[in-house]
Amino acid sequence: MCPVLTLAIDCSARLCAAALHQNDADRILASASPDIGRGHAEQLPAIVASVLAEAGCELSQVERIGVTIGPGSFAGIRVGVSFVRGLALALGAPCVGVGSLEAMAIPAARLGTSPVLAVLDAKRDHVWALLVDAEGRVLAPGAEFMPEAAARLARDSCARLIGSGAALLAALDPALAACIIAEPAAPEIADVARLAARLEPGANPAEPRYLRDADAKPQTGFALPHQDASPWL
Repeated sequence: MCPVLTLAIDCSARLCAAALHQNDADRILASASPDIGRGHAEQLPAIVASVLAEAGCELSQVERIGVTIGPGSFAGIRVGVSFVRGLALALGAPCVGVGSLEAMAIPAARLGTSPVLAVLDAKRDHVWALLVDAEGRVLAPGAEFMPEAAARLARDSCARLIGSGAALLAALDPALAACIIAEPAAPEIADVARLAARLEPGANPAEPRYLRDADAKPQTGFALPHQDASPWL
């Protein structure tokens, strides 16, 4: 019997990452995480193809697809989610949304004995953060914080820190510097794949989770007044 394979994709930051996970053996068959900055839509198909080729597998063998849903880059998340939805439709495979913060915090928590706060630099003097206990259970769901509030949460929960926003918190409270595990801007694609392999698709839809409104908004102040249809139509 062919092994059940999960394809995982992450475009939530500068990396354009993909990995193929064999579910029954819980192992990564192949992965790639090039730092491309921008241009995820153009490069993602080739990266996925290279991962499948390295693993010696065909796309038709993939039975589940996972994708990071944020928080992170607005454009990158849209690219990843759209790609996965289209692929899932073509393959008739379920797709699973994996939170970027969860994919950092949960694996890190299981390697220690204390809570973990995953924290990403959201720019504009804010961070995105999520707190899990030592078993990886969510204690405080992902939300946007002022750095001072996130530092207080880390201190009050005696949490270890992971993510690109960890240094911002340590700058406010030097005692937190000793709690930093690592400072990635995105989760490891292998961790995304392992989470995607066991999450329930119905409860974890592949829908963007931004935690912040888009910068571009409709110009409502310049909207034309509604007019009735022409009597000649």
